[in-house]
Amino acid sequence: MSRKVLWLVIAGLLVGSTLLASCQPETIVETVTVEVTVPGGGTETIVVTATPAPPEPVTFESEDPTTLYDIVGAGDTDTLDPAWNYESAGDAIILNVYEQLVTYDGANATEFVPALAEDWDISADGLTYVFYIREGVTFHDGAELTPSDVAYSLRRGILQGGSWSPQWLYTEAFFGTGVYDIAEIVGEIAGEEDVYIWEDDPEGLQGAPADALQAACEEVMEMISYDDAAGTVTFQLSQPWAPMISTLAQSWGSILDEDWAVAQGAWDGDCATWQNYYGITSETTPLRAVMNGTGPYMFDHWTPGEETVLVRNPNYWRDVQGVPVFEGGPTGATIDRVVIRLVGEWGTRFAMLQAGDADLVYVPRENITQVDPMVGEWCEWDVTAADFSCEIIDEEAPLRLYVGQPTVSRTDAFFIFDINVEGGNPYVGSGELDGNGIPPDFFTDVHVRRAFNYCFDWEAFIADALAGEGVQNVGYLIPGMLGYEPDGPHYTYDPDMCAEELQLAWDGAVWENGFRFQIGYNTGNVTRQTVAQILQANLADIDPKFNVEIIGLPWPSFLAAIRASTLPLYISGWIEDIHDPHNWAQPFMVGTYASRQRLPDDMRAEFQELVNAGVAATTPEERAEIYHELTALDYEYAPAIRLAVATGRTYMPRWINGYYYNPIYGQGSRYFTLTKD
Repeated sequence: MSRKVLWLVIAGLLVGSTLLASCQPETIVETVTVEVTVPGGGTETIVVTATPAPPEPVTFESEDPTTLYDIVGAGDTDTLDPAWNYESAGDAIILNVYEQLVTYDGANATEFVPALAEDWDISADGLTYVFYIREGVTFHDGAELTPSDVAYSLRRGILQGGSWSPQWLYTEAFFGTGVYDIAEIVGEIAGEEDVYIWEDDPEGLQGAPADALQAACEEVMEMISYDDAAGTVTFQLSQPWAPMISTLAQSWGSILDEDWAVAQGAWDGDCATWQNYYGITSETTPLRAVMNGTGPYMFDHWTPGEETVLVRNPNYWRDVQGVPVFEGGPTGATIDRVVIRLVGEWGTRFAMLQAGDADLVYVPRENITQVDPMVGEWCEWDVTAADFSCEIIDEEAPLRLYVGQPTVSRTDAFFIFDINVEGGNPYVGSGELDGNGIPPDFFTDVHVRRAFNYCFDWEAFIADALAGEGVQNVGYLIPGMLGYEPDGPHYTYDPDMCAEELQLAWDGAVWENGFRFQIGYNTGNVTRQTVAQILQANLADIDPKFNVEIIGLPWPSFLAAIRASTLPLYISGWIEDIHDPHNWAQPFMVGTYASRQRLPDDMRAEFQELVNAGVAATTPEERAEIYHELTALDYEYAPAIRLAVATGRTYMPRWINGYYYNPIYGQGSRYFTLTKD
């Protein structure tokens, strides 16, 4: 063998050994000096460059694929009773443990598919609904689901009532537009001039005429009837109600095991006793901290202020029967445990995210610049496709970001027109307009309310709290909703107008004396805290004697203060129950928030007329015109500061899959669709 051929063999071996040894993407250069015969003699230096081995693909795997950790920053659960719960923290638990007759068709917020009802019929006149209850479904305690359980669950909710609960959604549908509580029916049957006389007054209702109590209950029984033998539940409405199916799909449509609920101390199903259970609170309901559903997860425990734990249901009926939750969706949970942990401090949540100790994390908008460098997959909402379009932007970064999705929620600042000072109230200072406090009726003066609107800086709020990803809201509806006016009447930040209105307030007493009171928000919600800080700073800029103090309260205490109407002004939010303008008009103008704000009767009556007309109108054009009128009134009376609607941002590790976006649901409302590598 010639020396030249020998060199080629050696060089080939060197290259091959280099390829085998290489485990890094960088180029490796081998320089070899050999003696070869060349014309005229001498030696020649040969440079051999090895081709690098391809890089190993980056994979993302959790150290604990059996447990999902949802680290929330604010909003501990108020109650686990689905007939009472009316906030998103509770929904995230209830919608995984309990089930409803129908559910949303995946990401579609207006289409529905069967759940505990395998089918349903609606009469031509829209008044009668017949639901065919699915067979072979068992509760977590092993009891079989029956039509009587379904009827009991919905009857109990309506009769339990209370204006702080979501039951107005059913009461209005069954009894007619503008009827929001079962106590109103009792008052009407009893012939009371004021049909609201017993609303939110449990003791008073228990003293109502026995025949009126019995008749009201029997009406509910007739409107929601069942036939166990036929496997059906029938609803009889007093008027056609388009949002009926969507109302059933949410957490307040959850179905209970009647025998289990009664054993826990809930209503026994007898019309002779229902009044004893009317108006119970989120704290006093016997189902506050116990659960027994039919869903993919079972309740393990809830430690208020700390954590809630769910475990996978090994006997879930969808798994057993092979019925996906929607076409192409899962039949049940694949992750064994869900730990929902309350961690109020952002630095701790961020450290958990960095360490891989969290799967879902609440990220305030003001902190996204810390998290965005960790994003390796960017998923942008595609309006046309109504879905996300994803691309890899960094192979090695651990997070996936879903961004740009439209939201159906908003945060506002609410004025209390008749502040509750019974027994003393530390939030109002001296309780007088003397510079050291405010009187209970401080916000009844429209000039005060307008001044606070003019003193709010929406641009600063959107930039600081929403990272620029939001739009100022015009009126009480949200952008895109039927009747929303993007160019309608609205307030803008105007310090001069703020000062002018303050000079007019209370015949000049506000301008002369100043004021001091506290604004409340729930601890851990930095967005809401920012709203308060903007108001605080801008009012002080007008004059230091306009003194607003800010107080953060734990979520249960915050809710209790709102319900008691003790906070003079509070920052809170609303996520729609059903995708319809009535679900914004009713709560804000006459229902939930109007009650909490204690709006004056004459103002609510004016709002009520338009709210009723809006939901009863038969064409979109008629409805839109009515909602325009209501927007003009909302601007004129300024009962609140309507803030801004943000687009969505959801961060997840790239080892989480199965997420889809339905604007009705909160981030955790469908844990069972998620998988974890």
